[in-house]
Amino acid sequence: MNGEADRDVSLPSPGVLRASLLDADVLTRLGPDGADRFARDGYLALPGLLTGEGLAVLGREATGLEAVARRRDFAMACMDDSPRHMTTLGGHVIGRASTLIPALYRDRSLMGLVREVVGEPVIEVDDPVERHVLNILHRAGNTHGAHTDDHPYALVLFLEAPDDPADGGLVRYLPRAASLRTLDSKRARTAHHRAGDAYLLRSDTTAHRVTPLVRPGLRRTVLNFAYTTPVARPHRTPSATELYE
Repeated sequence: MNGEADRDVSLPSPGVLRASLLDADVLTRLGPDGADRFARDGYLALPGLLTGEGLAVLGREATGLEAVARRRDFAMACMDDSPRHMTTLGGHVIGRASTLIPALYRDRSLMGLVREVVGEPVIEVDDPVERHVLNILHRAGNTHGAHTDDHPYALVLFLEAPDDPADGGLVRYLPRAASLRTLDSKRARTAHHRAGDAYLLRSDTTAHRVTPLVRPGLRRTVLNFAYTTPVARPHRTPSATELYE
């Protein structure tokens, strides 16, 4: 981590990201119906997207950034008063403090992976606060409550996560949800991820939340990369300002 965020950094994607998920056959490797599953479910798991080297270097970066992250404990009114008990850092701060994370966010191979799965061009979001954020759950009961995002796509990279699904920190989601309350219905799905994994979410129309960590000593640290399209118009809410500024 350093303060030279404007310096051009060459990030070798295969050193950080698993090369087999970055080539032209990515949809074949994700399964014959990978794109269809994403269109249907609003979610696609990308297990082991980070290499061991990538997980280590991003973990060190996150450890440094955590020192300037802010604790958040409140109910978010614009998201049905769902709870936020977490530590966060917005993209505007990350952009000043890190060269690695902004470079990875803009990496052509990574954006190409997202494009192949979603089936349309993707671009960076304009808002520097929301581009790439750090979310940390590190206390018993920590949770990221129900919400949808302002932008169409979110790529979530796991730097730390409980190994046992029984320990919480699971993503619960429901595509094309009529309201956030439908996350409590039997139709909602739950997914477990380990460090090094990732998932892609149709985040503006898929209601989602993170289940609470169940005991002390557990940690869940993720980078969330937000992407949009040339024609998309963000559904603006106060949520990013409340959580990351």
